[in-house]
Amino acid sequence: MGKVMAVCTSLEKGTQKHEVDEIMILEDHGMEGDAHAGKWHRQISLLSYEQVEAFRERGAEVDFGAFGENFVVAGFDFKTLPVGTQFECGEVRLELTQIGKKCHNHCQIFHKMGDCIMPREGVFCRVLKGGKVKVGMEMTRIEGTPCEA
Repeated sequence: MGKVMAVCTSLEKGTQKHEVDEIMILEDHGMEGDAHAGKWHRQISLLSYEQVEAFRERGAEVDFGAFGENFVVAGFDFKTLPVGTQFECGEVRLELTQIGKKCHNHCQIFHKMGDCIMPREGVFCRVLKGGKVKVGMEMTRIEGTPCEA
């Protein structure tokens, strides 16, 4: 079980996301008003709170949203979970579709720190069921996912 520590969104791609207290998540779309929402497999991005904190301990001065993540969640090491894993947060249901991402143009964090955790620690999900998500809500892994064929 995890806990949502931050909810972050941005209106434009390529800009740092900013924190909000709550947001509507739309089925098969993503965060309402978020630049990365749409009909594709990377509708919501998740990043482990513990990994953000470990990066901060190395001297990084980063706010939540600096990596382009939508949710910062304590209690999960997302990169260790298989594609197909599902999560619930209130009424919202997410399915993990991608672990990590290729960083084509190193971000400001990489240029300052010589590293960025999002390409290896961040994961992406599609929205199976929408609803409202607020900071402080519990996120649970749905046992039995992914299903073995």
